[in-house]
Amino acid sequence: MKHILLMIALLCSALAAQAEQVKIPVGQQGAGQEVQNMPTRGMTMQQVLDRFGQPQSVKGPVGEPPIETWVYPAFTVFFERQYVIHSVINRK
Repeated sequence: MKHILLMIALLCSALAAQAEQVKIPVGQQGAGQEVQNMPTRGMTMQQVLDRFGQPQSVKGPVGEPPIETWVYPAFTVFFERQYVIHSVINRK
């Protein structure tokens, strides 16, 4: 009888110890960290400079076609030649 009660107690505690898995779609990851003003695809380097000022650092150009990276405090911008191809929010 003691063994049966012990088994029931163990089973009940195992059920209570389950963890919940939360899956967040890639498009929603980083929610709450949105940067309203980020360069958009197709903007020129001059447009980015005029709107956001000088970047903190510049990397590149590297490769063919030449890819250049501009790092700002809140986001990073990737250029192919003189045009924005992608902007991403920086991790904190």
